[in-house]
Amino acid sequence: MTALARLLALLPLRLMHFLGSFMGWLIYWADARYAQRLRENLRSGSLVTDPVVFRRLLRQTITSAGKAILEIFVIWFRPEASVLKLVREVQGWEHVEAARAVGKGLILLTPHLGCFEIAGLYSGSRFPFTELYRPPKFAWLEPWMRAGRARGHIDLATTDYAGVKKLLAALRRGEVIGALPDQVPSQGDGAWADFFGRSAYTMTLMSRLQQKTGAMIICFYAQRLDDARGYKVIYRPALPTLSEHPEQAARQINAELEVIIRTCPEQYLWSYNRYKGTPPERAAHPSETT
Repeated sequence: MTALARLLALLPLRLMHFLGSFMGWLIYWADARYAQRLRENLRSGSLVTDPVVFRRLLRQTITSAGKAILEIFVIWFRPEASVLKLVREVQGWEHVEAARAVGKGLILLTPHLGCFEIAGLYSGSRFPFTELYRPPKFAWLEPWMRAGRARGHIDLATTDYAGVKKLLAALRRGEVIGALPDQVPSQGDGAWADFFGRSAYTMTLMSRLQQKTGAMIICFYAQRLDDARGYKVIYRPALPTLSEHPEQAARQINAELEVIIRTCPEQYLWSYNRYKGTPPERAAHPSETT
């Protein structure tokens, strides 16, 4: 399996994206639940109102999801230096430098958009970077994930008490940590907040870490360039200090993610089960959920 993965990594990115487009459609047609969730999430985002434009965006989203799967082989299994050459442009690095100069640590957040794997790898090539990750459902995949991500100055922290302590320690050293803020947290580790017009259970860990350390928060992402030319990594200006109220802090982060996603909505992973669970307003009226 590993040998095959390394062979796939040698293929040109253009070919991987071409094949990934077909894979996106195969998954879409083979898995009815996946297809339904993708359509519902994309439609609830209210990104477009014209049916023709929506169908075009849907097609782009389906192919983008397939590209995201196959490009992982390129990011995880090519040498780090070769992968970093795929970053063709970086915007907003001055925001990172300004935040780090404060000396209280920095929290980098990237959504499931574009190539979030290369976004983290690029950041970890510049400074010590502790990255929060959730072990995959398939145990055989974890060694690949750890080997592909823990390169450069990157250290990994699991989504448990030990991992949180690791993140906190890194911030107190004035270092940088990172996470996927739109990943649904475990029960008790989040708050319900609006995300594209629907209640989504949202991570509150980063706001708690900010309260403990005074670290600044910057959202960033790696946008896939046309014709498989590589990626553009974009760092946004630092967020204002998050509210002490978990629900409001979660909404602040979600609002920033919405701004980012609207820049290239076809590259967001709309098939991700972002809205799982039962929000309080639906739990209070169970008859409405049937």
